[in-house]
Amino acid sequence: MFVQTQNTPNPNSLKFLPGKKVCNSEPFEISDKNVSDNDLVRNILSINGVKGIFLAEDFLSVNKNENIKWDDIKHIIISFINEYYLSGKEIVIDKNKKVNEEKNLLDIEKKIISLLETKIRPAVARDGGDIKFENYKDGVVQVKLEGSCSGCPSSKMTLKQGVQNLLCHYIPEIKEVVAN
Repeated sequence: MFVQTQNTPNPNSLKFLPGKKVCNSEPFEISDKNVSDNDLVRNILSINGVKGIFLAEDFLSVNKNENIKWDDIKHIIISFINEYYLSGKEIVIDKNKKVNEEKNLLDIEKKIISLLETKIRPAVARDGGDIKFENYKDGVVQVKLEGSCSGCPSSKMTLKQGVQNLLCHYIPEIKEVVAN
């Protein structure tokens, strides 16, 4: 098995592509090894300097402390990923896909979610992260950045020049996009 890695705009996050399914639920982030019973997640979070793991459909991103070098931990992470899949396991997180709950959402919120999921999320995922709608009030959209986007030096620029411009273009009522 060959696990590929990809740099992300965040120098403290690296994207790992095992060439197999990673997660069949909504993408999510884990930073505490005690909240997961998954061997791979627990092993990676046990590595000195690893701060969190973001799991998506076909990749996982690992965030590290800035005082740790990738050369010191990347091979360990790849080894854990290889061992996990070579043991016969087919997927890291196996849950039923959640259907987006759109009850009690305003029409504008539904439009925001649709734009985030169709136009923005795929681009953010290519960089090893995710963006999720939190809420909308008085022209301000709040989103949550996860994975490689969390703590990335260029995420503010991406948020303002990319996400905000796109949402404002399609939905004139939107005045600003902020991250929680």
